[in-house]
Amino acid sequence: MHRKAIYPGSFDPPTLGHLDVVERAAKIFDEVIVAVGINSAKVPFLPVEDRVQGLQAMVSHLPNVSVMSFSGLLVDFATSQSAQVLVRGLRLTGDFDYEFQTALANRRLNPAIETIFLMTKWEHSYLSSSVVREVASLGGDYSGFVVPAVAEIIRNRITSR
Repeated sequence: MHRKAIYPGSFDPPTLGHLDVVERAAKIFDEVIVAVGINSAKVPFLPVEDRVQGLQAMVSHLPNVSVMSFSGLLVDFATSQSAQVLVRGLRLTGDFDYEFQTALANRRLNPAIETIFLMTKWEHSYLSSSVVREVASLGGDYSGFVVPAVAEIIRNRITSR
């Protein structure tokens, strides 16, 4: 059986914590799609094209991982991609409440799709896209939070404002 998983998120911007989760998911599943959600109600820090580009650079060493963007319901996207599993990363206990609620809603929408949780490594437990955005916006050094290709995308974004 070909096991395909979706690792969804806004990835605004993608961090080393995201990379940790996708690298471990790539060891578990035959194929992983990193799915960048498009939320028209939010104004993103990085345009979706930049997030996809950064993620593609970040996962280029993983032959069974691809990157796509999507809009609409995650379970509908997963079904359209013939994925059986949703992968979600957990950092701190606060993440669990939201992720558990979302997993139950997704199960109600499509019981055929399972959700699994991967704990991030402890050294990334504090790291979020929000932290990277704030540090970058305030002129701090965010380079230790992201891969070099993503750092360059952020740098270009900040200088073009």
